[in-house]
Amino acid sequence: MRRKKIKLNSIPTGQRRKYAKDFINRLSEKLAMGWNPWIEKENGTAYMQFSEVTDRYRNYIDKLLRDGTYRYETHKSLISFLKNMIEFNVMKRVPITYIYQFDKDFCLELLDEVYINRDNTAYTRDNYLSFLRQFSQYCVGKNYLKTNPTEGISILGRKFKKKGRTIIEQHHLNQLNEYLEHKNKHFLLACYILYYCFIRPAEMARLTIGNISLIKQTIFVEDKISKNRKDGTITLPAKVIHLMLDLGIFNYPSHYHLFSTGFIPGKEQVSEKIFRDWWARHVRKDLNFPESYKFYSLKDTGITNMLRHYDVLSVRDQARHSSILMTDIYTPHDIQEANELIKNYVGEL
Repeated sequence: MRRKKIKLNSIPTGQRRKYAKDFINRLSEKLAMGWNPWIEKENGTAYMQFSEVTDRYRNYIDKLLRDGTYRYETHKSLISFLKNMIEFNVMKRVPITYIYQFDKDFCLELLDEVYINRDNTAYTRDNYLSFLRQFSQYCVGKNYLKTNPTEGISILGRKFKKKGRTIIEQHHLNQLNEYLEHKNKHFLLACYILYYCFIRPAEMARLTIGNISLIKQTIFVEDKISKNRKDGTITLPAKVIHLMLDLGIFNYPSHYHLFSTGFIPGKEQVSEKIFRDWWARHVRKDLNFPESYKFYSLKDTGITNMLRHYDVLSVRDQARHSSILMTDIYTPHDIQEANELIKNYVGEL
């Protein structure tokens, strides 16, 4: 507590008592909202409304999206975190009003709400912490805050958490292939490209027919659609090409997206969400696949199976990984069955 004296000498004597009473009421309202005269004196921008700063931050990340600095998925994720943070503040018993009130206590309360009260995973909690750090850095950079309130808050990490998806067993792959041959051959092509070419769903949604070379037997992933912002050339197995020819893919204009509405080539660029949705609503439901079989499991399975037939460097390059360690992440380490390739191995000893 600090005493602050406010003199009313400039107010005529007969009006001072009434003015003082009204002034006290106004100060009480501001104090109840979190106003602090010393914070205002030290840093005027810290007295900005929390809602105004969040609006400015949204405009900032919108601009980064338009400039191509942020990918659509990154922008969408940040907007979701921002919206949830604002809603959390509104639901607080005493919401913060000014940006200087965005402190370490607020961040810890939000993280506890996400992890404990809402019973989310440590992974989700750490994602919120990553957003809070980014928002805090923005506030410090704009001089809204003097220090980063997330300093000293540690991540929980994924050390004891297994991936929520597993590789797909061979008999289930056969079942999937037979099902899609009759149900949806265009979605089968999407599965082939993820399984054999390791092209991410977000990249698949942006691929055009012009990115495919029949002569070279390659798919070219441009830097503007690649996750790592680098050009990449991927070998296209003959099996995938044969399916493309059966579907008449190369009868469409080269500027058409390989997967548009209904997974058929078209002008419209669709969201990568269509792959996950169709997998969940049709494939997993109709084939009674376990929850751990995700659409992205095809990439894990493809990498694992390819490593059993080809050298690790070839697989690394096909997956466009920066290192063999990254390739290793996609392979399971808890296989319970004996390796058929090693069962009858006879060495030099």
